[in-house]
Amino acid sequence: MREKVGEIFSIPRENPPLENCTISKTIQAGKTPVTYFSLAKDTDISKEFYPYHKFLLVLDGQLDVYEEKEQISLHKGQGMCTKIGVPLGMGTQQGTVYLEVLIEKEARMHKIMKEGEVFKLADLLPYQEGKIVNMDLFHNEKTKFVLMSFAEGTSLPEHGAPGDALIFALDGQATIGYEGEEHQIKAGENFHFAKAGRHWIKAGKAFKMALLLTLEDEGEDR
Repeated sequence: MREKVGEIFSIPRENPPLENCTISKTIQAGKTPVTYFSLAKDTDISKEFYPYHKFLLVLDGQLDVYEEKEQISLHKGQGMCTKIGVPLGMGTQQGTVYLEVLIEKEARMHKIMKEGEVFKLADLLPYQEGKIVNMDLFHNEKTKFVLMSFAEGTSLPEHGAPGDALIFALDGQATIGYEGEEHQIKAGENFHFAKAGRHWIKAGKAFKMALLLTLEDEGEDR
């Protein structure tokens, strides 16, 4: 994954829109590409047909999705899964930064994620006192997108992931330990664990996050 490792950062702050332009930055190639898009105010991406779903997550601003004759508006923290085989375009009147993950038809998707329906990511998963709750939104053999809620005081012990993991903090705050250093993360911020990087997470207060795990190796990523 082509993203900085072991420090707190913000995808929108580091990928701001450029006036009159649309920008894309692919951070993971391979079977399930992962891309940041930065669209300036009053710009758009023309409608095209795609033989796969797109998972869209708005990280800042507002995004209009054009499907056939329908226009769907998404705001910061909202996501959707697009339909397959219909003309699809994106645009914005305010400017936006969003994440796009391509999901082939064979991938397994949670029934809560219905084609063409907008949802707020942080609202899909509840808190439960004294517990950590997990939900897989979609996955295939190379990629998994997981939601997690941590009740106050709960934690994950130190471990290493089998691939690169990109964190999206959705609600509250937590402490991340990574390779012997501690980092404070709060809603709207991001963190990247490299493959096998030793890390742990503790929720001082209630905390929700999404985790994008990719198992593509360097050879597959080129």
